[in-house]
Amino acid sequence: MEEELISKKDLLEKTGISYGQLYRWKRKNLIPEDWFIRKSTYTGQETFFPKSRILERIERIQMMKENLSLDELAEMFSPGGGKLVAKEEVIKRGIASEYVVNFYIEQTNNHENAFPFDTVLEIFILEKLLHSGEINIEESKMVIQLLQDYFGKAFQTKDTQLWLIRKFGISSCFLAKKTEELQFEKDTKVVSTVDFMTCSEELKIKFL
Repeated sequence: MEEELISKKDLLEKTGISYGQLYRWKRKNLIPEDWFIRKSTYTGQETFFPKSRILERIERIQMMKENLSLDELAEMFSPGGGKLVAKEEVIKRGIASEYVVNFYIEQTNNHENAFPFDTVLEIFILEKLLHSGEINIEESKMVIQLLQDYFGKAFQTKDTQLWLIRKFGISSCFLAKKTEELQFEKDTKVVSTVDFMTCSEELKIKFL
């Protein structure tokens, strides 16, 4: 199923932003280049956008632009980050509890004193899932293994989600593009859906 699109004209009217704002945010990499989709219409070439993603992104920009510069927002929306984060800082900043950090270390055999951003994001996602009570310990081990195997490659696509499903007490997890429409067998329960970019943005706020 194709993702629903919104025209540039309708986008500007719906959000109340100007043409200049839209393209300034594009130049600052707040809105990805590949979201600007050129299509032929009866009036000629027009620009369209993935509707749900562009509306969500503009809403977030408008919410945060009073407190952050455009450069800070661009960093917020970019995947990954350069600096290493000490284990103690992960706990101190409320990114994850000591229990979850130690559990992650035990499962991955990662005994480094500092973690790159992608690893901190994995720990943050694990904390959110366990803290919510949505998954149990065995399911969390499955999630960690999936992230260890595929997270780096998946996160580079920017629009990837982690799905955890359960049927008759048997759990499974997988990664899927945000734009995909998924169909499940009868009696399958969607336990949790985690959007990588949303979690990345939430995590980066903790370092401000």
